[in-house]
Amino acid sequence: MDIPLRYGRRGLIARLPDKNVRHVLRLNPAPPLPDVTAATRHALRQPLGAKPLRELAAGRGKVCLVLPDNTRPLPCKTLLPPILEELARAGVGPERILLLIATGLHRVATEADLLEMLGPEIVSTGYRIESHQARDTESHACVGRSRRGTSLWIDHRYLEADLRLLVSLIEPHLFAGYSGGRKMILPGLASEETICHFHSPELIEQSKSAMGLVHDNPTDQEAWEAYHLAGGAAFSLACTLDEERRVTGVWAGDTRETQIAGMRESERASKVVIDEPVDVVVTSNAGYPLDRVFYQGLKAITVGGRIVRPGGIIIVAQENEEGLGNEEFADLILSVDECHAWVQCALEQGGPHQVDGWAIHQIEMPLRQARVLNYSSLPRDLHQRLLVEPIESVEAGVEQALATLGPDATIAVIPEGPYVLPCLKGEYLAEHSVDDMMR
Repeated sequence: MDIPLRYGRRGLIARLPDKNVRHVLRLNPAPPLPDVTAATRHALRQPLGAKPLRELAAGRGKVCLVLPDNTRPLPCKTLLPPILEELARAGVGPERILLLIATGLHRVATEADLLEMLGPEIVSTGYRIESHQARDTESHACVGRSRRGTSLWIDHRYLEADLRLLVSLIEPHLFAGYSGGRKMILPGLASEETICHFHSPELIEQSKSAMGLVHDNPTDQEAWEAYHLAGGAAFSLACTLDEERRVTGVWAGDTRETQIAGMRESERASKVVIDEPVDVVVTSNAGYPLDRVFYQGLKAITVGGRIVRPGGIIIVAQENEEGLGNEEFADLILSVDECHAWVQCALEQGGPHQVDGWAIHQIEMPLRQARVLNYSSLPRDLHQRLLVEPIESVEAGVEQALATLGPDATIAVIPEGPYVLPCLKGEYLAEHSVDDMMR
């Protein structure tokens, strides 16, 4: 059985034994919007729970429009022009608009990144385009403390704007339930210290900090607190995508209402339920741009851990054309010899993780019950120093798994990796919808 996996820019074909493959878990199909530009204009003019964008923008001075960085496949080239047109019709020209890239602790967007994300027309039109820099303490202001005690320092450029707009992609998130909306503020525009507290050992370890879960999720709650203490946003736009990165839905207006609408569609598309755990999960990290660096690969590992049986094996394919990730993460992961002891020490000490310590924690949790075999373009001498076992190909990993677990071992394949939300029958998430959880 030949199954295409998302891998880098080109993908790869995994040749797997027919008799072992029990499931191929994909996004549920949805018709792409026939005219995304028209749908976006309609959403901006007929918003959910807010005035039309043109009315809100009239007479405003400084506008801050927040976008995710290029680790997210948000179709900015399609979504941004209608937004900028509405602002222009309200009398707000490029000189009054800041396009602020919500990098969190990711690297600053390069000129090449901006051209790829936004296109040359937007880049050259005169808009200020700047990246959030979490480590620049002077560029943040404190907006208060969360109920957990996190001191919330947020980018002052956002706080000082007369009109704040959020544009985001809604998809399952490792521990905040779903991405987008309120997460553009925390962690997107937060300081290093605030992000480290948001990614604390205590928060990540909680069972309700999970993909697709928005009922009593403490991570989701903390993100909403930061959003409100920062003054919220006057207007948000959110979208969902299918396997081919085509837009399947776009909503605009009040942040909470657009978030719920996007989560409903994301859940409908991404949630798949199987009866019992499998012995082996073969997955990807969703290809470019998400698998540019190993740092993002923890998402595929986490997804595999949701449905693998104790003692099973997770096989991940991720190209990692830009290496491990930022310098702090690279230095940290290469210094960790035994991840279980490292996480246990962090839990016992309490307080925040060090920068990118959350990523080690997130990789470690699936490793409590399964081995992780990893196929990547990383140099082998470097690959061998990570917390996973390097393999020469996906097929070699499957051969190794069957030799270890037996010739009848069951396999589930998740070609889209973290864009799919796999669940086991009977667990809370399998039996409850977003609407159930939001009641």
